[in-house]
Amino acid sequence: MASCQNTFKQLLFMSVVQMKEFYSWVFNEYPYFVQQDNRRFVSQETGNLYIAKVEPSDVGNYTCVVMNSITKGKVHSSPTSLVLRKDGVMGEYEPKIEVHFPDTVPAAKGSVVTLECFALGNPVPEITWKRANGVPFPSKVKMKYSNAVLEIPSFQQDDTGGYECVAENKMGKNIATGRLAFHAKPQWIQTMRDTALAIEERLHWECRANGKPKPSYNWLKNGQVLITEERVYVDNGVLLISSLNLSDAGMYQCVAENKYGVIYFSTELMVLGMVLFKMVSPVGDGGSDSTHVTSFSIYPHRITLSPDGTLRITNVTKYDAGSYTCFARNRFGTSSTTGRLLITDPTRITQGPVDMEIIVGESIVLPCQIACDPVLDVFFSWAFNGQLITKTDRHFELRTAGDLMIRNIQLNHAGKYICVVDTDVESLSAVAILIVKGPPGPPDTVAVEEVTDSTAQLSWSRGRDNGSPITIYLIQTRTPFTVGWQRVDTVPEVIDGNTLTATVVDLNAWVEYEFRVVAKNSVGVGEPSPTSLQTRTEDAVPDAAPNDVGGGGGSRSELVVTWEPVPEELQNGESFGYIIAFRGLGEMTWTHVATSAPGASRYVYRNDSIAPFSPFHVKVGAYNSKGQGPFSPVVTIYSAEEEPSGMPGGVWARSVSASEIEVNWQALSFTPERVLGYEVVYWEDDTKPETMGKVRVPGSQTSVTVSGLGQNTQYFLTVSAFNTAGTGPFLPAINATTKKSPPGQPPLNVEWTLIGSQITIYWEPVVAMETESEVTGYQLSYRSLKHKEENMLLTNNSTAALTLVDNEDYVIHIRSLSEGGLGPATDPIRIHKLSKLLIM
Repeated sequence: MASCQNTFKQLLFMSVVQMKEFYSWVFNEYPYFVQQDNRRFVSQETGNLYIAKVEPSDVGNYTCVVMNSITKGKVHSSPTSLVLRKDGVMGEYEPKIEVHFPDTVPAAKGSVVTLECFALGNPVPEITWKRANGVPFPSKVKMKYSNAVLEIPSFQQDDTGGYECVAENKMGKNIATGRLAFHAKPQWIQTMRDTALAIEERLHWECRANGKPKPSYNWLKNGQVLITEERVYVDNGVLLISSLNLSDAGMYQCVAENKYGVIYFSTELMVLGMVLFKMVSPVGDGGSDSTHVTSFSIYPHRITLSPDGTLRITNVTKYDAGSYTCFARNRFGTSSTTGRLLITDPTRITQGPVDMEIIVGESIVLPCQIACDPVLDVFFSWAFNGQLITKTDRHFELRTAGDLMIRNIQLNHAGKYICVVDTDVESLSAVAILIVKGPPGPPDTVAVEEVTDSTAQLSWSRGRDNGSPITIYLIQTRTPFTVGWQRVDTVPEVIDGNTLTATVVDLNAWVEYEFRVVAKNSVGVGEPSPTSLQTRTEDAVPDAAPNDVGGGGGSRSELVVTWEPVPEELQNGESFGYIIAFRGLGEMTWTHVATSAPGASRYVYRNDSIAPFSPFHVKVGAYNSKGQGPFSPVVTIYSAEEEPSGMPGGVWARSVSASEIEVNWQALSFTPERVLGYEVVYWEDDTKPETMGKVRVPGSQTSVTVSGLGQNTQYFLTVSAFNTAGTGPFLPAINATTKKSPPGQPPLNVEWTLIGSQITIYWEPVVAMETESEVTGYQLSYRSLKHKEENMLLTNNSTAALTLVDNEDYVIHIRSLSEGGLGPATDPIRIHKLSKLLIM
């Protein structure tokens, strides 16, 4: 079953076959398949046929064909007709995406991924694709069927992310978005080494794995799960243990897991049983340091010892690095402690973020590269407009090297970005201002201020320009008679970005309109404004005359006039009707009649004085409550004619086969009436009215073969002439009997001999049954599989000889001949080009 939803310019045929097969559509008859181009598309996901903009050449019957890609078997739907509507005119309108891929498309590594996208619109939309991150497509990506299909062979993780299909014409554009998701089990990208640390030191381990979906992490110590408590902190692959003690030593495992797999990495922690006294934190070169001491052997001018025991070193250099011992004495004895002073190079930001402008939807990386002493632990963080950026925002990606990636940038991402670099010694930062430009925001408050029968004056409020000045405004309209929004003509013709009022022209009278305004800047076309209140234009005298005026036919003394009704949107007012004017050929005075039915398409004028098949001049006009509109061009039609009064002569009939009778007659030599053709009526007998049938042929034809008859059956037949008024008198009936049916048994026991290229075939003669026609001979049909041309050989015997061409394959069939027609064929006889073996 197929259903279609058709307007003058758009079409959708739907197929209900649910199998994952190959779909195609036949136009009118096999093998004329619908050729896919920028206007026509067959979805291999649903089987639907889409036509973006229907043309008159598309009118016809459509049949859906589904083929199993394995068995090659085919299934055909019943035909669905496409008829072009003439009751309205489809204007130009923006694209409407009918075929688009899901929001999330899962894909496995190495697979072939196909995304479909197709839109209706006038003019026919152009389809383009892009990645949401702005990265160009690799060379392996293929575009098919005028870009309606995007194909990615050998799918890899680099192919994941957002994809956008953009359908655009001069009326606007529409976008479909979705993401390709990569599925893979975890794999290690960062692991740990066996580590030896002293008591009271701090352990920092981090493991990282990639995988789709993103893996989760656990930590084990000696096979037991670790959780965050007291000195231990566990979070997303990070293990921190502060103030180590001997009990922390052991075997540790990081576990990464997603629904596709789990992996483990083991490492050992050794805790050394000694104490390292660090009197101070590491000090950068050129800084200062304070240590509490009670004595010091030598005091350079940069080193001072305070009475409270504090040792202060100013303008620190790398030469100050080393071990320092503090001695404390009293009358009970002496005590000392030693600490190590580390001197580091100052940290520098070598490449920081810079101010920039970027377009909505693009992706960028803000760098934050540093040079630092390798002994320092470095921590990066980013702030946006004073708020710390976390990993919860899908637009931001904090990279381990310090850079910040912003994906699919939106307008709200404009602002101040700060990269902060923290070490044990110092803290640095770099600032950048990001300006985001996008298509304009929607204009506001569209008001219709003045309306005539063909114009409407509009005003609106300015929307946001989103970082790029508005260059022009476009006005679109919608009525109950249009599909979607359509662009309209205005005064001024081009509405610049500083103009907030315009007059819409060339509107239809007495039609309800809605309006909206769209702004455009250097980035693109923005979202439309809210819709205005519905407004009806004023009424006016009709300005359109009916089309396709014609007529003819009908009954005696009738003049039949036909026309195509004026569409409702062109009737221009209330109380709409038609004025029919006609006069005989050569007359000067017109006869006028009126009909008040707006949907009327036919009028019949009856008068006994009208002679049969007389010519008339006819024109049709329209009127409404405002007055009378124009008439159509004058055409010539004829009044009803009389059926032929004469009968054809010399009728005779003969049986041709078990299902056909040939009927012959002589054409009418003279008749005052017009003869369009001849009608043959046939039946079995008067008690079987259901067996009656008829065949009509043109007037130039004097014979016809009636087919589809019963075998060995007597039929009565008669012939008459006809025209538009009906059929004339019938001749007295004649009769003819169809032949008996052909033999129902094919030739049996087929044998053959082959000498060189000469093959001789033998078979058992077919014996007809009493109810079948006698066998009069045999027909051999044979064809080369290379050339496909079929040849025939007739014989009266049950044997035949053929000469075959070397090095070609042949297929041979044998049928019996009889008065009733051809009998059934034998199974195919196949002759192979090399072995010339017979395969039954």
